[in-house]
Amino acid sequence: MIKSTMMDFPLTLPHLVERLGLFFPTVEVASRMPNKSIHRTTYGQIQQRAKQLASALTRRGIQQGECVATLMWNHAFHLEAYLGIPVMGGVLHTLNLRLSPGDIAYIANHAEDQILIVDDVLLPLYEQFKDDVSFKEVIVVSLTGEAIPNEYTDYEDFLLTGDCSFTYPDIDENSAAGMCYTSGTTGRPKGVVYSHRSTILHSMASTMVDALAISQHDVVTPVVPMFHANASGLPYSSILVGAKQVLPGPHLDAESLLDLYESEQVTLSAGVPTVWLAIKEAREAEPTRWKTAPNMRMLIGGAAVPESLLRSFDTFDMRIIQAWGLTESSPLATLGHLKSNLNDLSEDEKYAVRVKQGIPLPFVEIRLVDEEGVIQPWDGKAQGDAELRGPWITSAYHKNEEADDKFSKDGWLKTGDVCQINEEGYVKLTDRTKDLVKSGGEWISSVDLENAIMGHPDVLEAAVIAVAHPKWDERPLAVIVVKEGKTVSTEDIRTFLADKFTKIWLPDAVETLAEIPKTATGKFMKLTIRDMYKNWTWD
Repeated sequence: MIKSTMMDFPLTLPHLVERLGLFFPTVEVASRMPNKSIHRTTYGQIQQRAKQLASALTRRGIQQGECVATLMWNHAFHLEAYLGIPVMGGVLHTLNLRLSPGDIAYIANHAEDQILIVDDVLLPLYEQFKDDVSFKEVIVVSLTGEAIPNEYTDYEDFLLTGDCSFTYPDIDENSAAGMCYTSGTTGRPKGVVYSHRSTILHSMASTMVDALAISQHDVVTPVVPMFHANASGLPYSSILVGAKQVLPGPHLDAESLLDLYESEQVTLSAGVPTVWLAIKEAREAEPTRWKTAPNMRMLIGGAAVPESLLRSFDTFDMRIIQAWGLTESSPLATLGHLKSNLNDLSEDEKYAVRVKQGIPLPFVEIRLVDEEGVIQPWDGKAQGDAELRGPWITSAYHKNEEADDKFSKDGWLKTGDVCQINEEGYVKLTDRTKDLVKSGGEWISSVDLENAIMGHPDVLEAAVIAVAHPKWDERPLAVIVVKEGKTVSTEDIRTFLADKFTKIWLPDAVETLAEIPKTATGKFMKLTIRDMYKNWTWD
């Protein structure tokens, strides 16, 4: 029997850190500070400071496999933690600053975080839960330039206790590198632990030409937060190829982002649909104000995207790439690109493909399973709960045996997302299992209705929920946000949707809100909305 002659070379993050210094030391990383000034550094400097951080943490007694938490916005100092903590064998645990103080404290305790690194502007948030946690040390990054309170350790002083000639320990590629908790929309947040191997493989796959096509020539801005799901993996993918990173800090409004895109000539960004809806409104309000890089790409995940949004951004020469995934999939599972055999489709047919969530990345496998456990065909009609497996898909939750029902008997992850897959392999997200509307025995997709309603010229956002009905079991109720000065009635929406859906799908009522409640990651909080209308009665 012939044996492989290939080296057993570990897929670990120290390789990425060394690569920065060897090949990309002068590549810039720009970060927007709280006062909107731009902090500029280079990969060479970040490499040295990350090694100093690794050394300092080691000297503080952090052991391999122990968690160091961050409570930080997107900026270069967070990038240093992304590298410095894992390369000394620690586990980078990003705390989601948009969760409630109680949930943050629960997560920090559940993960047994040893040290916290926190932005000074987030100290007021930390002080809301500090009595409920027991960090050995709290290290504060001064983004404002103000002095750090005496009870905390200054980040810059902490770095001085480390050595930039730090020698990496031996790290197994399957050991933990990072941890992120789910946003907890259905119970307590659950911990997902990423390995060095899964992080490297996810980074390599996402840079492929038929994925995000990230190259050394790109300028990358993750608007998706570094405190959740590794900012779609973009910090690591950009480091892998040496792409410039432009990090927006806490300024995530449309005008601030567009100013940043223009001044830094960003070529790739990523965010949730609500971010892009706001940018769409800003571009339409002032169509000649901003000049972004030609054919800028925007990765959108977190929720299905209305076709109207894709069409609008094409007119701005900003191309949307749909993605689907979750915390448990690191997070990228599928990406939406047109395959070559579809190039001859009409423009409308191409949009019908692009509005889907795309095909799985290499090494990600998917199947659809119905309520009886029967695997469904890929015919574009049958639907079922999407299940995943692959090298960057979690197989368990951290210290949470009660979540065993989230995995099939043969080890696939149950995503809770109801999907269809057509003959070409394109995944279409139709709903979350718990968000489907069952009316008169027929399943109605709230996602399809939401995306269609957001195509109405006077509607900014739309969420659809199921409300109990005495005759039909459930009926869809649409909750919308309208443009300033506009009024949209139930009949307006029903008329707008009449040629798109059968009559039974049309919402029987429309409610208008000033703002739709959203989760920490920008998704509509269907649980909250359902609670708001739990006593709804039909006239």
